[in-house]
Amino acid sequence: MEGQIRRLVSELLIKEIKDPRIGFATVTGVDLNKDFTEARVGISVLGTPRDMRKSLEGLQSSEGFIRHKVGKALGIRVMPKIVFHLDSSVAEGTRMVGLLNDLEAEEAERSQDEDNEDSPEEK
Repeated sequence: MEGQIRRLVSELLIKEIKDPRIGFATVTGVDLNKDFTEARVGISVLGTPRDMRKSLEGLQSSEGFIRHKVGKALGIRVMPKIVFHLDSSVAEGTRMVGLLNDLEAEEAERSQDEDNEDSPEEK
């Protein structure tokens, strides 16, 4: 059911929710508790910390609408409460890739400098 909730919330973000506070937000995952009373929805938002906070506020204010739509689509009587939280894993992954790229570039530069030192200069 977590996968279905994730897909439905993603579709609602793309197609139906028009809150200007919500920027480029992606649903990263859904954790449903054991008694199905709460679904924690991870959201990744591109932008500044202010953009992230505004998007989270917009999503929280849309919680009732999202909950209703998801419950109706799933055909269940009692839909779990939806709690949005910022998921920094995508941003952290992007940062790590950038760090790895920087290290690779430094290594290539260092290797090239060593090659230049080892070769005799032409006169």
